[in-house]
Amino acid sequence: MDLSKTFDPQHPLVLVGCGRMGGAMARGWLERGLAPEAFVAIDPAGEPDFAPDARHFSSIDEMPRDLAPAAVILAVKPYMVGQAVEQLAHLAEKDPLVISVAAGIQLASLAAVFESSVRVMPNTPAAIGKGMMVAVAANAVSQAKKALASDLMAAAGDVLWVDDESMMDAVTGVSGSGPAYIFALTEAMAAAGVVHGLPHDVASQLARQTIIGAAHLMEQSPHMTASELREQVTSPGGTTAAALDILRGEEGFGPLLEKAIGAATRRSQDLAK
Repeated sequence: MDLSKTFDPQHPLVLVGCGRMGGAMARGWLERGLAPEAFVAIDPAGEPDFAPDARHFSSIDEMPRDLAPAAVILAVKPYMVGQAVEQLAHLAEKDPLVISVAAGIQLASLAAVFESSVRVMPNTPAAIGKGMMVAVAANAVSQAKKALASDLMAAAGDVLWVDDESMMDAVTGVSGSGPAYIFALTEAMAAAGVVHGLPHDVASQLARQTIIGAAHLMEQSPHMTASELREQVTSPGGTTAAALDILRGEEGFGPLLEKAIGAATRRSQDLAK
């Protein structure tokens, strides 16, 4: 993906919100050839350190009204999206691609102003380019603009498109909130190690590196399922099998995660109301 010819100073890429998620995406775009003069950053916190040569404005109202952005990325808190859309409404006739990465913001609220709207559910590993970016597009979005959206989101990780927006609540439950489940598992493994006699620092290091190593192993084994990888390290009657008998029991991982993801999914539905 080369963004060097996709945007220009009069038809720039505009990022509204330069926090952790927005900043991570911007760094990826600049690494992929986006020219600083074709990039506009809007954030009240001041000029972002990742793009000192880009144009920066403290608010949307400061942006020159004669600009015709090719794409606008909304990377602000959900409660700020409505105001941002209202302030950007004068761009609607220029039909920019508008992408929101704010949780719970429905396509309808974006598409009511901008026909070419895309809703994206990212997760926090996007901050290091290892995110899962799940996207759904409004009906009016052209294939060319979907391709552009894919290119922009790929700067933060893998991109997956869904056709039904109602799936986004479950997406939030699985991948949007998912990193926190892994961190909680790491905490629990370390705590259990302490209970069974390990010093806290040793247990923490073992748990942390085990999670990191297993994730890398899965990444390096694209043709193997998680089940197959699990079976590879499980000998009948061995220590791993004894542990998995507990984890795969009636009150184990499966039922527990089903409840947890269900709770996150329902909360996502509530936030959208």
